[in-house]
Amino acid sequence: MFDLTFNVDDKGMLTPLTLAIDQAVIAGWTGRDPVARDKHIAELEAIGIARPATTPIYYRCSARRITQADRIEVSGGDSSGEVEFVLIGWQGRIFVGCGSDHTDRKVEAYSVTVSKQMCDKPVASVLWELEDVIAHWDRLILRSWAIIDGARVLYQEGTLDAMLPVKDLIDRGFGAKGLPDGCAMFGGTFAAKGGIRPADRFEFELEDPVLKRKISHGYDVIEMPVLG
Repeated sequence: MFDLTFNVDDKGMLTPLTLAIDQAVIAGWTGRDPVARDKHIAELEAIGIARPATTPIYYRCSARRITQADRIEVSGGDSSGEVEFVLIGWQGRIFVGCGSDHTDRKVEAYSVTVSKQMCDKPVASVLWELEDVIAHWDRLILRSWAIIDGARVLYQEGTLDAMLPVKDLIDRGFGAKGLPDGCAMFGGTFAAKGGIRPADRFEFELEDPVLKRKISHGYDVIEMPVLG
């Protein structure tokens, strides 16, 4: 267990809140539309990653992999980010954030579970109350950009009506007991425009077009050499 301090956005007022995070879950293949879901599965198959045993599927990784840092270090040049909404349970409440399931694709080709443990998972420092956005959840927008050789390109974009509803996502992963306190769950992603590829920097956001606000973050990717 470790503490992360966020700012909860309530109608533009930011209130600090320190949460004890003791569990990290990466929900995969959470698409509501089976056609779009299968497109992402095919995208991963194209780079040698096997189809999942079930859809959705809930991977575990170390809670300590979650970070608010603006740079991460990775082994070699085979990793890339994925923008996702993040749900965090705390004292019977659920908060919504935004993060990147940064993943080593070379490792993913032989074990998705192991790949989830290979890289840090950057998250933004701002959260929303789920109850403030649940009525217009499907209109929320996820976006990411990849900075490659100095060029910033739109990497992913989509609305959350393409993802499983929050209740379904939680019920399938945790049953009637709901999202546990201290659990941070990444909620799935969209196919990359132009295909999955590494970047020097990854930026992402969750936009609420109804309440006119965004959660955003970005981080540099520092590549370490692989020797031996």
